[in-house]
Amino acid sequence: MGDMNADFFKGNREKLTEAVKGAPVVLTAYRKMQRCNDEAWRFEQEANFWYLTGVEAADWQVILEDERTTLIAPDISKISEIFNGSLSPKEAQKISGADKVITRDEAANYLRELAKKHREVYTVLPQNAIDHEFSLNPSQTILTAKLRKNFSKIKDVRPFLHKLRAIKQPAEIMMLRRAINLTRSAFEMVKAELPNYTFEYEIQARFSYEFERAGATHAYDPIVASGQNAITLHYNSNRAGLKQGNLVLIDVGARYGGYSADITRTYAYGEANKRQNAVHTAVKNAQNDIIKMIKPGLAINEYLKKSDEIMHEALKSLNLLQDQVLQERSLQENLREYFPHAVSHGLGIETHDPLGNSKTFQPGMVLTVEPGIYIKKENIGVRLEDDILVTETGHENLSGQLADDL
Repeated sequence: MGDMNADFFKGNREKLTEAVKGAPVVLTAYRKMQRCNDEAWRFEQEANFWYLTGVEAADWQVILEDERTTLIAPDISKISEIFNGSLSPKEAQKISGADKVITRDEAANYLRELAKKHREVYTVLPQNAIDHEFSLNPSQTILTAKLRKNFSKIKDVRPFLHKLRAIKQPAEIMMLRRAINLTRSAFEMVKAELPNYTFEYEIQARFSYEFERAGATHAYDPIVASGQNAITLHYNSNRAGLKQGNLVLIDVGARYGGYSADITRTYAYGEANKRQNAVHTAVKNAQNDIIKMIKPGLAINEYLKKSDEIMHEALKSLNLLQDQVLQERSLQENLREYFPHAVSHGLGIETHDPLGNSKTFQPGMVLTVEPGIYIKKENIGVRLEDDILVTETGHENLSGQLADDL
């Protein structure tokens, strides 16, 4: 993820240690996950671990006790080191600003001694696998099982970390700007070149080229969805041919310096018809009205309620709520028929970054605003998404320089 210095990570650890009032904190990096046979997927670090250490290698762990940071190096075989390399203890200490690096065996003794002084310990408790449609990285489950052998009480540190991560520091906002500006520049190139493309994957390749040559990666699997493919919200096979008269929904974000952009535009491939223009205009006007609301102190529940009302009016303007059955359903049911996803989420290290369970918007928060209207029977899907910084007096649209025309 890179580019932050050790002082950033040390500062984050100091704030967390203060928040948990001196209780020890033990966290783990993610493990590498199998891709096929003896090959692993490209590694991405667990966000909380990176926020506290800056270490991007797999299987490392960290112990925070009072004002002392101890990194635990993984046991790496000689064969693995020859094939894959490894992060040296010296490099890890320099990146993180940790006080010490110890081995796994030394860590086992340290934890036993720590448990004699503290009844409870904080960690990132594993999430419930039932809540996801994929297998979870096992590292947190394995660490928690080990901690249970030593400590009588294990608490989840995520509420404290999420509260810290929700308010972006100036260095984080700078990285977000870079990721967003890189993404915006790539969108502008794609828009100008769109008539020259024949397949969705050519659009994806253009973004990949621009990101990689700037030292960035994709923050998430890009969505390039033409025609009816845009009805599938997380469509990302990106293999279909482009057809004249279809819309192309593009949801892409660069990750730079550890921070993620998340931008969506919907463009016409060829000439848009009257209905496509009307849907795009309705989404565009709704997004403008929703963004205008954002300011510090605004209750998030009120924001979500008013956003739903704005989207309901957008659907009505397109004559999508005329059916008798729709009239008898609740506003929420009607909305989810054509707008089935959330209007906003936090943005930062992760594409869906925490907002710290705050009840109101706070200066320093960064969130997306992404209304969309998806009409299955008409093969029309339109989404517009921008990245918004909550400021002391209102908001700044960090991606607002990117044109949102069809």
